[in-house]
Amino acid sequence: MNHRPLGRLGLSTAPLVFGGNVFGWTADETMSHRLLDAFVDGGFNAIDTADVYSAWVPGHEGGESEGVIGRWLKAGGKRDRVLILTKVAMWPKQPGLSAANIQAAVEGSLRRLQTDYIDLYQAHQDDADTPIDETLEAFDRLVKAGKVRAIGASNFTPARLGQSLEVSKAKGLARYETIQPKFNLYDRDQVEGELAALTAREGLGIIPYYGLGAGFLSGKYRTDADLEGKARARTVQRDYWNDKGKRILAALDAAAKAVSASPAQVALAWIMAHPAITAPLASATSVEQLDELMGAARLKLPADVVAALNAAG
Repeated sequence: MNHRPLGRLGLSTAPLVFGGNVFGWTADETMSHRLLDAFVDGGFNAIDTADVYSAWVPGHEGGESEGVIGRWLKAGGKRDRVLILTKVAMWPKQPGLSAANIQAAVEGSLRRLQTDYIDLYQAHQDDADTPIDETLEAFDRLVKAGKVRAIGASNFTPARLGQSLEVSKAKGLARYETIQPKFNLYDRDQVEGELAALTAREGLGIIPYYGLGAGFLSGKYRTDADLEGKARARTVQRDYWNDKGKRILAALDAAAKAVSASPAQVALAWIMAHPAITAPLASATSVEQLDELMGAARLKLPADVVAALNAAG
């Protein structure tokens, strides 16, 4: 499995990152542990979560995903085989990027994850109310203390990411090594252009989320009936259930037929082949679904197929 660098500090990931938002939500603990085992046994290594997962579920308060991963790490002895990526700032219980919140939040994440260190600790969203240098100084202290190996950002504009990199350089602080934007065949504007140029110039990794557009790009939603009772139906209807989405789905169908793969595999393989991208995140709630997604890492798309997909989006 070819690994790709996550910034400049020596961390690297296989071409697919497991999105852990489903753990303890649409995948119960037993299934989540099966998925994690299958992912690592399949040659992959990076697992992404956040302290806020899954506070949006009735009866949940946040921290559920980290807790599921922590119990898996404790039971399975696979800590040295994986990179653990988690995030701070978006949990209503512990919001923002103040120094005090970062310090409190990391201790909670370490406790739930049952580990002594986090490989990549990410600012889940920007915090305009906290000075950039306060945030970066807090992250820097965690790196120096060995609690965090590297830091990353998520949902930052190119301008704010660039300002943060400038502060890190000027003050000799830990810098963001990665960025997580939304990116897929439908949602391309957050990456292509200014962010891609910035990350290439500065040597940052891009690990985008929503690689399958809330499941729409897997091709499993084709009629209104397909959406009934589904957890992500509202998101699909709001964001993708339109002429552009249906045009992309048709292009995915044609590409899948041309390369003898599934639409989901093609959608992820297209992201993996994009010159700006390090590795996309994707989630699965069954081992069969995960096997399908992992197959995308072995899929090479011909140039004419890539061109047709580009044109559809």
